Amino acid sequence: MIYPDLDMQIPDELGKVHFVGIGGSGMSGIARMMHAAGVRVSGSDRSANYNTKALAELGIDVSIGHDAANVGDADTLVVTGALWQDNPEYQLALAKGLPVLHRSQALAWLARGKRLVSIAGAHGKTTSTGMVVTGLLGLGADPSFVNGGIIESLGTSSGPGSDDLFVIEADESDKSFLLYDTAIALITNVDPEHLDFYGSRENFMQAFVDFARGAREQIVVSADDSGALEVLASLREQAAGGELPAVRTFGEAEGADVRLVSLDDSGPVAFEVELIGADGAVERHRAQLSVFGRHNAVNAVGALAVLTGLGFDAAASLRAISEFGGTKRRFEFHAEVGGVRVYDDYAHHPTEVAALLDSARAVVGEGRLIAIHQPHLYSRTSLFHREFAEVLEQGADRTVVLSVDGAREDPVAGVTGALVADDFSDQSRVAYIDDWQRAADYLAEIAEPGDVMVTMSCGTVYQIIPQVVEALHGRFDADGE
Repeated sequence: MIYPDLDMQIPDELGKVHFVGIGGSGMSGIARMMHAAGVRVSGSDRSANYNTKALAELGIDVSIGHDAANVGDADTLVVTGALWQDNPEYQLALAKGLPVLHRSQALAWLARGKRLVSIAGAHGKTTSTGMVVTGLLGLGADPSFVNGGIIESLGTSSGPGSDDLFVIEADESDKSFLLYDTAIALITNVDPEHLDFYGSRENFMQAFVDFARGAREQIVVSADDSGALEVLASLREQAAGGELPAVRTFGEAEGADVRLVSLDDSGPVAFEVELIGADGAVERHRAQLSVFGRHNAVNAVGALAVLTGLGFDAAASLRAISEFGGTKRRFEFHAEVGGVRVYDDYAHHPTEVAALLDSARAVVGEGRLIAIHQPHLYSRTSLFHREFAEVLEQGADRTVVLSVDGAREDPVAGVTGALVADDFSDQSRVAYIDDWQRAADYLAEIAEPGDVMVTMSCGTVYQIIPQVVEALHGRFDADGE
């Protein structure tokens, strides 16, 4: 893995920029923005995907497969943190003495001179970023933005705007969110993770304190999340009487400045929200979203806190946020075969999996919920296999666990998907299957009309969906259903 050098001076002029790992959700958005800004851009990735095809259609030279020759006449290299150190393009750039920017540094270069809204948190930041962007556009603003996922209604994860606002999803995994000159910071939650990088929970929490301290205008923070409240308390304590920007809290908790009340999550989520003014006056509004789940109501209230903090009207902001239709790989519908619906989601942490399964229940109706879980990273699987088993057993009727997607990590002896499956108390409700075709066939075998299947991981699990759909056709078409 490649970590950003937070002290590196980012060049003012980048020349031609080559992206290594250009197909990633964050990298593709940054590459698109640089291309729109008139920068000559090229890139490579290990395999083709939706993003590489979309970038090629813009005229960007995209190579599939990594080779030193791909660097060509590039003046600057941009790399994803998930890159292996022995990547030939990275090694050539080092040998030639080219500036090598982590993707977060490339994003900081794009956002220079802008009024930056940085959205961070262990969970919900992609959706919250999408809601803030959708809200701003609906309110007549024209922000620049880079999100970690494609906003469905816009068909893109990034876009250049004409005004001074720039909205980004800020990644906490490697401290890169400390690079940004943030005006408004939104913290959705603080659930300690990435401890392989941070070394301790204390270091992780302090990074969020430093992120919040860097906000120049306002800090918006969850009133429901214990980790976020701990960060806020530490922030105030470490400020030691010094100046802090305005702080607004949001959530369901009593005393939240922007408070979610009267929630109905039996379908697309509806709720009421109370905004507490500086004089104690209460402003109350009703909202109806287009997405499912309590967690999305909370995300919307956080987005509302940002928009009203920017000076927009609350009722108009809620109407604009309600147009948000989700982001790709966030409970994204793919197919229905024989009455079995297949969805995909990015959930890869126990808290995210629990929220996903809870919101999926509103869609299932009288059918069963079948989870297809691909553990992501050996380190995360080793740390959280018991927690994954607990939330999957509680939230899903049946679970199929696949092999670990190690991504940037080397395999670890004894760390497999079996760790999760073995922790189920009722083994009849789980199966560990490390071969994808056997897993697809098994899923088709146990499926019944009315069931909902959900693949879940930030890894490659979405790629099993065509095999699952084909197996379902084989099952139900053969049955004449």
